[in-house]
Amino acid sequence: MRQPPHSSTIAGWREWVSLPGIGVPWIKAKLDTGARTSTIHAFDVKVTGDAGTERVRFWVHPWQDSDDDAVSVECPIHDRRTVRSSSGHAEERIVVLMDVAILGRTVTAEMTLSNRDSMGFRMLIGREALRKSFIVDPAISFVGGRAPRHVRLINRGR
Repeated sequence: MRQPPHSSTIAGWREWVSLPGIGVPWIKAKLDTGARTSTIHAFDVKVTGDAGTERVRFWVHPWQDSDDDAVSVECPIHDRRTVRSSSGHAEERIVVLMDVAILGRTVTAEMTLSNRDSMGFRMLIGREALRKSFIVDPAISFVGGRAPRHVRLINRGR
């Protein structure tokens, strides 16, 4: 019996994505099916408001090896969660909702805020954001193509 065509898009283990809701046209992300939630590098995080109306202000560095072009973000806090890192360390993180455009599709992801300065990728997209629309092939990268050369050079700190 023939299987019906799959409606999911095949993606590589790393892709160039955009964050249209916060004005980030390019950020290199690792697609990680081993992680449940997505996370983004955030710094100078400040919580404002009262219970039920809490908001968070933070900054995002979109480039891996550069502090250039930092983007200021303010949005409602969606949740707070205890997240366990791959090394076993648990920490409570703020969760916000963020639109992620990847391979021509836009998904709303629950994004935890974390300092990822020492990590290889400033953004990680977890399986909850990927599960409805994407199949990740760990043997390939940049299915959606590479960012323009000048963007890739900025991302490398040049």
